[in-house]
Amino acid sequence: MALILPVKDVLPTFGNNCFLAPNATIVGDVVTGDDCSVWFNAVVRGDVNSIRIGNKVNIQDGAVIHCTYEKTKTIIGNNVSIGHNAIVHGCIVHDNVLIGMGAIVMDNAEIGSNTIIAAGAVVLEGTKVEAGTIYAGVPAKKVKEVSQELIHGEIDRIANNYLMYSSWFKSE
Repeated sequence: MALILPVKDVLPTFGNNCFLAPNATIVGDVVTGDDCSVWFNAVVRGDVNSIRIGNKVNIQDGAVIHCTYEKTKTIIGNNVSIGHNAIVHGCIVHDNVLIGMGAIVMDNAEIGSNTIIAAGAVVLEGTKVEAGTIYAGVPAKKVKEVSQELIHGEIDRIANNYLMYSSWFKSE
């Protein structure tokens, strides 16, 4: 069973049909929507500020979701995939976003809808990523617009696959 702990008497709450890997850690002021998954060794730390997660969000293996004490909250929209070992810290991620493996999104960044943050990208503090784009590099810069094929072929496909994968771990 996942490690779920209260912080200052605030316990994480989860929507319907969520999968929490046995060694995932979720603490404090964390609220998820429905159909979410938090995978192996992922950490969602709502200890110093709040974390709000929409519906159909997958937080993959080793990812860290956190925020900054008394400064930044983390808000994640619907249909978002956060890749293996990514760090999402004190920022806003809108709907239909793919954050690639090992990417870092820093405080006060805002990721627009229908966007891909490439694997290994570093989105610097305060960066506003426009909707419908791909950002890559260190520091992350716009490399191109996201096509409808990428929205359906990558963003939606990965979110839907993780919903399917999570079903494999649920007892009937």
